[in-house]
Amino acid sequence: MSKSQTLAIQLKKDVVNMLNRAQASHTGGCLSCLDIVSVLYQEILNIKPNKPKSPNRDRFILSKGHTGAVVFATLANKGFFPKSWLDTFCENESKIPGHIDSHGILGVELSTGSLGHGLSVGVGMAISLKYRKTKANVIILLSDGEMNTGSTWEAVMFASHHKLNNIISVVDKNKIQSFGRTKEIIDLDPLGRKWKSFGWKVYEVDGHNHKKLKETFLRAKKSRTKPVVIICDTVKGKGIKDMEDKLISHYRPPTDEETKTIMEEIK
Repeated sequence: MSKSQTLAIQLKKDVVNMLNRAQASHTGGCLSCLDIVSVLYQEILNIKPNKPKSPNRDRFILSKGHTGAVVFATLANKGFFPKSWLDTFCENESKIPGHIDSHGILGVELSTGSLGHGLSVGVGMAISLKYRKTKANVIILLSDGEMNTGSTWEAVMFASHHKLNNIISVVDKNKIQSFGRTKEIIDLDPLGRKWKSFGWKVYEVDGHNHKKLKETFLRAKKSRTKPVVIICDTVKGKGIKDMEDKLISHYRPPTDEETKTIMEEIK
């Protein structure tokens, strides 16, 4: 078992517990991107808890900020803040709210929640890093539903025009958004060809295959000719039978029984 797979098992346990305890939503989106986040933090990102503000660090932006639980759990497991904070997820006056928040939390670059902002801010960061001649990358994790926003495509065009070869977009293509299937709301396909037509290098990969994810991320970091997008084919609610590929997983927290089952499976 790889290090990222070991981390993913712990993250699944933590995230399910957090959402069940808080009776919070977005279980489906957290579980669809959990493997992506695990590979990024365990194998790819140049981010260290003892040097969280290093000018040479990679910048990671969770543009789909409603799935903050999975990044909070990751940061806690990587030593950026005490794991005891996870027990207060989404509580009043908690340091870790329902959406990702950069205020007072080491390791979080940007507070997000309203979709369509992450890539635009990431483009600004990438320009700044190029100006300072650092080798740091900016990696932004977006949802496929977020592809509906005009601001995202403006940023896609801008990054290509300015040849930002230090930016990697990652699309969690779980094919379901808040009110239904993306294909029924605004059909995105062929998504890869769209990004390519805007001047990006495109990779498409199984978003739950750790080996393939690592290989693709490493290739992307070595690509220095143009901006890169990695489209990850994922399953909403991955790992909880009654939530997999279902719209309800966008809203419903794990039940006590589902949480118990997950904990038993993880042992």
